[in-house]
Amino acid sequence: MLSLTGAGLTVTAVAIFAVTLTLVIAQPKGLSIGWSAAGGAVVALALGVVDLANVATVWGIVWNATITFVAVIVISLILDRVGFFEWAALHMLRAARGSGLRAFIYLLVLGALVAALFANDGAALILTPIVYEQTKALGFGRRQALPFVMAAGFIADTTSLPLVVSNLVNIVSANFFHIGFVTYAATMTPVDLVAFAASVGVLYVFYRRSLPARYDLQILPEPRTAIRDIRLFRAGWAVLGVLLGGYLLSEPLHFPVSVPSSLAAAAFLALAARSEALSSAKVLREAPWKIVVFSVGMYLVVYGLFNAGLTTYLSDALRGASHAGLVPAALAGGFGAAGLSAVMNNMPTTLIGALSIHGAHLAGLTHTTLVYANVVGADLGPKFTPIGSLATLLWLHVLETKGIKISWGQYFRQGIVLTVPVLAITLLALAGWVTLIH
Repeated sequence: MLSLTGAGLTVTAVAIFAVTLTLVIAQPKGLSIGWSAAGGAVVALALGVVDLANVATVWGIVWNATITFVAVIVISLILDRVGFFEWAALHMLRAARGSGLRAFIYLLVLGALVAALFANDGAALILTPIVYEQTKALGFGRRQALPFVMAAGFIADTTSLPLVVSNLVNIVSANFFHIGFVTYAATMTPVDLVAFAASVGVLYVFYRRSLPARYDLQILPEPRTAIRDIRLFRAGWAVLGVLLGGYLLSEPLHFPVSVPSSLAAAAFLALAARSEALSSAKVLREAPWKIVVFSVGMYLVVYGLFNAGLTTYLSDALRGASHAGLVPAALAGGFGAAGLSAVMNNMPTTLIGALSIHGAHLAGLTHTTLVYANVVGADLGPKFTPIGSLATLLWLHVLETKGIKISWGQYFRQGIVLTVPVLAITLLALAGWVTLIH
């Protein structure tokens, strides 16, 4: 292991981060994000940008988040295979009674609920194809279907704030700053409701001319026809109830959220093993195991930036913004995290933001506001650009397989217009709510 100091350490840390991030985003020749991040971590270790003690530190930050994330995705994959989400989408479309506008709003409600309980990735990647297939079955053309599929992807991120488990970013941040499940939910659920209302308003204004006025309810199949295994479908409700109960008990009983999520996933997998509707082995293979490797590897690379002292500049900026007041601090922290997420992905941004806030040595309402503003920025910021999150890149790929190709330029133009007002309104709501409850 080499020993670097001063300018040499800074240049090397930045170079490793830039190359690793480029490989993660571009994925040349199908290179897994896990291998890219692991390779960057190995190089950082070999060159002395990080050391073995940093490995233990990073694992302490990410283990709970990655295990929880994998478990939640496994549960959502099983529910998807038994038709749970298709069943829910059909109920929403029937409840809209043939109104295109009501269907649009109701499907946004469904997307927000799925994002809250099954994480933003599950909402975007599982619900979007279902929404697309339903709009296609209703005879919607591309122009009429586009608002629904775009809104499904957008709402998955903008409403992934309410629970610790709603976004991998949330879990990492809560773990870093030792925020319990109930404390987090009490702070962010009202903020998420504001984000949802702002998202619905912005999406409606943007897509109102493309929404169909009416659709034929007779074309829709009965929701029960979507269920492929009624026994497993009913068991899913019990699993979700136990899971939510476990989350609520995690804070007063002082155990990590990965415990109930892992136990629920294991129990659901055991039940699924006896079902003919799906293969539990296939579900396990499709689980995002590469995220575990990616999280440790990428965060080690990011920790190299911290060792090089680069996060001190962000700490200084946050301290400066905090002197102007709570609202400027929230806006600076949130838009800063959003901007970094847009250009270098929200996963590394989350840790950079957390380390910068920790290094700013702030206290009280300002510290609390900046912690949550970092989460808001990292959750919503990925909607600015396609590279903002891995889920967005996968989501665009899913749309392309359905014949809906969205160029990066088109996505960026829509992302800026849609995200900026929602982010600003959400951060203002955060500053007001934190002031009110503390």
